[in-house]
Amino acid sequence: MTVKNTWNLDMAAGPIYRQIAHHVHRALARGLLKPEDRLPSVRELAQQLKVNQNTVVHAYSQLEREGVIETRRGLGTFIRADIPLHVSQHELLIAAAHRYAQEVKALSVSTGEAVKVIREVLDAGDVG
Repeated sequence: MTVKNTWNLDMAAGPIYRQIAHHVHRALARGLLKPEDRLPSVRELAQQLKVNQNTVVHAYSQLEREGVIETRRGLGTFIRADIPLHVSQHELLIAAAHRYAQEVKALSVSTGEAVKVIREVLDAGDVG
């Protein structure tokens, strides 16, 4: 997996290791990464992102603690085959909420009205 020019890291947006972990979550949520996919080595990713290798180690450690990735000795780092479904579902839900919020804002609809409508749609089961 090559991440060069696809993952924008912002030094002002918080710790870089968290941003790297977030990008892995988003790639999972969008289907760009799937269970059993191999991630770049620590060295490769650090070079691609132009960050310190320890930063990537920290990100990978966090993802491992979350149950998202596993390191297979001599083989590399992989997305777990049994990744908890809630991990990618949460990221998908956040992305959908952002899209919906943008539409609501463009329509100049109040937050209360937007929440009311989404509840009505979900309660009615009127979802595609």
